[in-house]
Amino acid sequence: MAFDGSLDRGFSRRIMGAELLDAETERDLAIAWRDQRDEAALHRLTTAYLRLAVSMASKFRRYGAPMNDLVQEASFGLMKAAEKFDPDRGVRFSTYAVWWIKASIQDYVMRNWSIVRTGSTSSQKSLFFNFKRVLAKLEREALAAGVDASQDRLLPFVAAELGVPLPDVEMMAGRLTGGDFSLNAPQSADEDGREWLDLIEDEMQGVEQVQTRLDGDTMRDWLLEALQSLNERERLIIRERKLGETARTLESLGAQLQLSKERVRQIETAALQKMRRVLERNGRDIRGFLH
Repeated sequence: MAFDGSLDRGFSRRIMGAELLDAETERDLAIAWRDQRDEAALHRLTTAYLRLAVSMASKFRRYGAPMNDLVQEASFGLMKAAEKFDPDRGVRFSTYAVWWIKASIQDYVMRNWSIVRTGSTSSQKSLFFNFKRVLAKLEREALAAGVDASQDRLLPFVAAELGVPLPDVEMMAGRLTGGDFSLNAPQSADEDGREWLDLIEDEMQGVEQVQTRLDGDTMRDWLLEALQSLNERERLIIRERKLGETARTLESLGAQLQLSKERVRQIETAALQKMRRVLERNGRDIRGFLH
């Protein structure tokens, strides 16, 4: 393995000079650590697989994290694997350790991607590390077929391919295509240019204004929570009928979905009832909501 100089030379030499363990030796070391808490056995076992940890860390350099930090996180994952490894299951330690190393690196990358927390659920991880790849593939397929390849049109297909809710895809798309922006950055290259912070109105908000904003944020979060309970067709109808600036007619939605006007109305009613049940079950105050 070639290193790009971002790692300490001594550390790199130690990795390259680490022994290669056969299955029997590996199992003996794992048993010694599990049963006797033999730290020398643990050190020998993990040192032998530091090469694997560094190799996996190098695959995540494109996310902009320092290589030394990635290797450190990979090493943490390697230690977790050694702690939980069961040598009696007949699986090689390297096979087991891969998953812990990868999980540790992914958690680190997502924590440091933005000052805004990206998320840590399995669906959010899948989105974060696969969104751009899947979107690019779908764009190529759309262009080859001569159809609309815009991101807005393709997001439902990304959700279907990754098996995650569309609202999660829409949220992740916004976070990955944007970036953290300093309000102290100048608006122009001029020396006397104002900072973006200067555009923020510096007026004290009254308690009523603050409460109104907080209530709006709460209602939006509740709405997103309730939308998660709907299938793709139900979400489409609710968005077009209830969440847009202008509500679409039952007739136009029926034509799009190849359904009768009455059937669209029935789906809308059932979807609203489903959302109400979710909100009520979670103890949300829904008076005046979803009418």
